[in-house]
Amino acid sequence: MRGGRSLGRRFGWLWTAYAVSALGTWLAFDAFSLIAVVVLHAGATEVAVLSAAGLAVGAVVATPLGPWMEFRRKRPVMMAMDLVRFAALLTVPAAFALGGLTFVQLLVVSVVVGAADIGFTAASGAFLKSLLPPEDLLAANARFEATQWTATILGPPLGGAAMGLFGPVTTVLVNAVSFVLSALGIRAIGGTETRAARKGPAPAGGLLEGWRYILGHPVLRPLFLNTALYNALIMVSLPLLAVLMVGELGFAAWQYGLAFSVPSLGGLLGSWLARRLVPRFGERRVLLTSGWLRACWPVGLAFVGPGTPGLVLVMAVELGVITSCAVFNPVYATTRLRLADPDRVARTLSAWSVTNKATTAGMTALWGLLAGVTGPRAAIAIAGVLALATPLLLPRRTEPVAEMAQLRTDGVV
Repeated sequence: MRGGRSLGRRFGWLWTAYAVSALGTWLAFDAFSLIAVVVLHAGATEVAVLSAAGLAVGAVVATPLGPWMEFRRKRPVMMAMDLVRFAALLTVPAAFALGGLTFVQLLVVSVVVGAADIGFTAASGAFLKSLLPPEDLLAANARFEATQWTATILGPPLGGAAMGLFGPVTTVLVNAVSFVLSALGIRAIGGTETRAARKGPAPAGGLLEGWRYILGHPVLRPLFLNTALYNALIMVSLPLLAVLMVGELGFAAWQYGLAFSVPSLGGLLGSWLARRLVPRFGERRVLLTSGWLRACWPVGLAFVGPGTPGLVLVMAVELGVITSCAVFNPVYATTRLRLADPDRVARTLSAWSVTNKATTAGMTALWGLLAGVTGPRAAIAIAGVLALATPLLLPRRTEPVAEMAQLRTDGVV
């Protein structure tokens, strides 16, 4: 790992493209929900459907993308996914300007963008694995993590101000343009790209091969189950926490936003720590420790009360969650890339992303029903208690299977 040194000109362009699109995405954070409420006068049920359907249907639509892109060059696929997102998003301000924007259009656009997000993520992960040597993957993933949290800190407040000054679809237009700039950055990477070599006949079953590969791998399987469950349990609590804080405890909207924007600084700290902890303590120990730490915090959200003490509690809990996740995420992403076979990377990442989005969508709907019966505080508490058990799914080792077999042969383990 190269620490703070340059990872090369080609990675620099990839990182720039990622930064531009990440900032555009966070500038437009929750823009569709706000447009649905402000412009189309949608109710809570329609907004919930818009959020869940974009994840769930987008995941289904994206299912063929992994097998399709596996043995293709990844840069053209990434550029195509950027341009698809640009074209889909651009229809929203265009329809708004013409007075023809509808809820169905927002729903369709969210599905298309969700599917393209999955395709881009899978292609970019496979491209990164081919672009850098294994020892540089952690440094690259830590930089992506830091960039993501920087965009998280800056994007929503800037986006909110832009919507207030220039209208409700402004940030959607900016987000669309960011994907064109991202495509240009990816094109500027240049160089040659070798297609993944096909081993044996064409894979049968498409993306099912990705799931079979993950579930048959002794390290990827527990990591896959852990991340899908933990991420979903975190996401199901967010809308319930909004109801609890703003609806029941009387916090202002700006206080609710502050409760999440300030702790996002922990993302910068965590991504910085990840690059320094792994060389000292090892990948396995850092993955397990940060995995346990990130699971300990969410249950604290169930104890939020009114006033300043409640706001401070939420910020402290979110700071703990975000910092721990920012350590965990680049290490887990590096482990996943390192262990995935070169001819299965796209299918593996696609299957992973589809599962995460579908699980989050399904559990969000389930927790909405649960909150209707128990109330938001109890539903948040149940999610937090279940999160405490997720580290039990983490792998106890992260070494490649072949390496472990050789160590056993040598009598080391």
